[in-house]
Amino acid sequence: MRITSEQTDQTILREVGARVERLRLARNLTQSGLAREAGVSRATLQRLEAGAPVEVPALIRVIRKLGVADRLENLVPDVLPSPMESLARAGRARHRASRRRVTEPQSQGSTGWAWRDQGGGTT
Repeated sequence: MRITSEQTDQTILREVGARVERLRLARNLTQSGLAREAGVSRATLQRLEAGAPVEVPALIRVIRKLGVADRLENLVPDVLPSPMESLARAGRARHRASRRRVTEPQSQGSTGWAWRDQGGGTT
């Protein structure tokens, strides 16, 4: 099954768990053996394979021992600034997001000019 953003958290967790289990079996590892090598409890590995939530460090340890930790690069890719942004920032790294600028609607008459102020035509 392909993992997509439209799926529920539980569906994604189940698919990740199923993939971990298939990788473990493809490498002919027992749950006890993989858990011991990864430094997690067997119960944690069982929960992970069942699609239950586990702590991120435990997941990282397991996928590292399965030999697929390098695939995390695709999970959260590094975002490099555009060349124009680099020039504008003079090499300084960005540390926070900017606020969205919201322009407030002007109330009538606040500009000091409206069509009725031209003074032409009606008496």
